[in-house]
Amino acid sequence: MSTRYPIPEGIAASVAQALAEDIGSGDVTARLVDAGKQGRARVIARENAVICGRAWVDEVFRQVDAGIKIEWRVAEGDSVVADQRLFTLQGPARALLTGERSALNFLQTLSGTATTVRRYVDAVAGTGCRIVDTRKTLPGLRRAQKYAVLCGGGYNHRIGLYDGILIKENHIAAAGGIAAAIAQARALKSGVPLMTEAETLEEAKIAIGANVDLLLVDDFDLDMLREAVKLTRAHRANGGVTLLEYSGGATLSTARSYAETGIDRIAIGALTKHVHAVDLSMRFED
Repeated sequence: MSTRYPIPEGIAASVAQALAEDIGSGDVTARLVDAGKQGRARVIARENAVICGRAWVDEVFRQVDAGIKIEWRVAEGDSVVADQRLFTLQGPARALLTGERSALNFLQTLSGTATTVRRYVDAVAGTGCRIVDTRKTLPGLRRAQKYAVLCGGGYNHRIGLYDGILIKENHIAAAGGIAAAIAQARALKSGVPLMTEAETLEEAKIAIGANVDLLLVDDFDLDMLREAVKLTRAHRANGGVTLLEYSGGATLSTARSYAETGIDRIAIGALTKHVHAVDLSMRFED
């Protein structure tokens, strides 16, 4: 399957786990259908959405029965409207029924994430501000959800605890202050981006002066954000690299006001934490 988004690893294992918990010792209800019966079904969206999860759907039906044929009508990241057909399935009727729920579970969840992200991206359009995710993901689906963020037009923060140092409030307290925490982080020579939170403008000035890769300002009001923007822009004009990110409470109704201050990024946990699954439906055709 061709896609403009990098497919994450581990899809086969994730699908196998989903099928195992759903099928267990066997799909007893599917035995109501004759074993030799062939079927054709269509899947539609029942609401407007951004589609994400094709690779998971493909893998579900591949594992259930490799003879099932899937004809996609939409691409990954496409916007669709209610009652639009997404794909058509053809193959053994029992297998179509067995794979239905697991396939739709992946598609509705990842499309839900992508749809939410697109709404935030649209809300800040034209400001130059990026919408980024967090580690507040569904257990076991982090890479899948972060992939969905990309499909929705957003950007990924660090994947986990291993690919970026993020100094937070408790790290600062334990280290004896933000300057000490940054110094200790630099001494690690980890080779990963160095990021830190700041709860005050004074902490922000220290972090910018230390030329961290990313400064996260937590719950700053608009005036404080504007001041932090001035500081980071002046720093970058003199050769610094620090980017500025707001986190802590942006919503669809407030995201634009934060973006218009000139910040580089807004981190929103709700993108992956508060999932509204897209309403989908599969129906057999005569």
